Amino acid sequence: MKGTQIIWKPTKEYVRGSHIKGFMDQWGIKTHQALYQKSINDIQWFWPAAMDYLGVQWHRRYDTVLDLDGSRSFERARWFIGGKLSIAYHCLDRHAMNPQAGNRLAFVWEAEDGTVEKWTYLELYRAANQCANALKTLGVKKGVTVGFYMPMIPELLVAFWACMKLGAPLIPIFSGFGAKPLAARLADAKARVLLTADVGYYKSKAIPLKATCDEAAKAAPSLRHILVVNREEGRQSAWTPGRDLWWHDLVPNQSPEFKTVVLDAEDLAMILYSSGTTGKPKGTLHRVAGVLAQVVKELGFHFDVKPDSGFYWITNIGWMMGPWQVIGVQHFGGCYLIYEGNPLYPNHERVLAMVTRHGLTHLGLSPTYARSLKTRGEDWIRKYDLSSLRFLGSTGEPFDQETYMWVFQHLGQGRMPIINISGGTEMCGCLVSPSPLTPLKPCSVGMHGLGMAIGIADDEGRLIDAGKGHLVLLKPAPSLTRGFLGDWQRYVDTYFSWEPNPDVWYHGDYIKRDQDGQLTLHGRSDDTINVAGVRTGAGEIEDALMDHEAVRESAVIGVPDKLKGSAIVCFVILKSGYEPSDQLRTDIAQHVARIMGKSLRPRAVEMVPDLPRTRSMKIVRNAIQKKYLGEDLGDLASVENPEALDYISQAPEIS
Repeated sequence: MKGTQIIWKPTKEYVRGSHIKGFMDQWGIKTHQALYQKSINDIQWFWPAAMDYLGVQWHRRYDTVLDLDGSRSFERARWFIGGKLSIAYHCLDRHAMNPQAGNRLAFVWEAEDGTVEKWTYLELYRAANQCANALKTLGVKKGVTVGFYMPMIPELLVAFWACMKLGAPLIPIFSGFGAKPLAARLADAKARVLLTADVGYYKSKAIPLKATCDEAAKAAPSLRHILVVNREEGRQSAWTPGRDLWWHDLVPNQSPEFKTVVLDAEDLAMILYSSGTTGKPKGTLHRVAGVLAQVVKELGFHFDVKPDSGFYWITNIGWMMGPWQVIGVQHFGGCYLIYEGNPLYPNHERVLAMVTRHGLTHLGLSPTYARSLKTRGEDWIRKYDLSSLRFLGSTGEPFDQETYMWVFQHLGQGRMPIINISGGTEMCGCLVSPSPLTPLKPCSVGMHGLGMAIGIADDEGRLIDAGKGHLVLLKPAPSLTRGFLGDWQRYVDTYFSWEPNPDVWYHGDYIKRDQDGQLTLHGRSDDTINVAGVRTGAGEIEDALMDHEAVRESAVIGVPDKLKGSAIVCFVILKSGYEPSDQLRTDIAQHVARIMGKSLRPRAVEMVPDLPRTRSMKIVRNAIQKKYLGEDLGDLASVENPEALDYISQAPEIS
């Protein structure tokens, strides 16, 4: 059967010396399947054992591992009660103060124009101390929230660790947002200080950031100060004396010594917001011990990060994967890359050039970005020395099989695993993920993440062993958000009020487990399309579309249909050499029907030159659906190219 073969098996190179194998040996566990099962059967053993093995040091060890606090299910679960520790200590201080590690690289920054800066742990430590002292003069202390509306520049990381040192919960906000979504987040979190720059650079253009902050500040009454990094020489920025401060005037003059604040395990570390494309954005609350446990477990056991690792995930600090990368890699004393700009600028070769230039060992990308590379062929890849790469990663959306295999064979050269993960902002981590010990099939997300007790439920809420259904969580995990900021009932309604089974955490992904236990994603459950009783995910239709010789990229939505309940509408970008025509529309629709069955034949196929997507290259299907149906588009701040929505119109029905 197509897609059922194992394409990658763990080799001695990946198994020997890996964190996960060492952990198994410590506990006398013989197989990775046995470890996966034990990690969910006994979560109160697994999480403390994993943290201890991976080097988490408690300033005061906890009294209680897990307290359900009277939860009906586990919505009020709290972890490591009585424990005290510091993320900043683990990820920065202990490395910087170690004579053997202080001069090791913490991160490399590269800009679109080729500018490169390399920062050691000791340099980052001293700069973060100066920034912490500067923020302290502005009234920032434990519990005072700080907003980040910054480009991917070194000062971002300096400020990130300064807040962690102070115990000030940070609010990373995507620097592509407009004033309205920025203000909504700042006001919701009652941010006292906002960090930004006068401009950021994207596709060689200066994007004004300070002006957006000025507009947002009008609707953020808690805001007292805006600290600004000056990047464009001679640029005139509007200035409010007393509120606005230049970074270069305040930070470098501070002492490079600062005593890091030790926090309680359940103290707030970060507030991460959902994309906010519908309704009020949801502020997810991430606690110190919980976020450290999850991220260290994933980067350690699933990605095998070590001090000699060079890590790059194509992301932004405003998305979960930004803090995830920074905290996880630095815990292990590794080095990561941050890049300011478009990963396809000045051309599609940019990322692989950086892999070669910086000797990266890990590369994380989205399926949409991979599809864009695939259209350029393979010959250009041979120009680059990718011998340093050991792991590929992906998240954000389901793979189609053709793109997955292209990535595996050409970017990965058939010699490394694709650690294809899926989770969410609400857990600052993953529910499902392979590890270096997981055999892989095409498009696989492996098994459940270690310690993540997932289940697959049918439409009636009953758990099934194999087949396709709704992804749910059956037991708590340390990193799950402790509600939504200021809206507990919305949190309960979102995750613990799924009508078929209110006792589970309802995640919203549609997932399939085969007879071998391998998992594959099939899009969001809310992307599920029910055509005359036949249910399918948008991802499955897109997979079928990608199998057509003329289709380069695709997005699928469900639309209301009086007879069938829902109908399928497809939007495709054609490969070079193909032109839109009614005949081609019919051919593509028939191709889908041959693969998926006649009942799932698309009502319409619309051919467009581009599709709306985020900066991390994820296609925004929700916005496509709203435009097609003539509904209010809502907040499009997360859409990188909103002009692509102009191509979305009522398509002709297929004859």
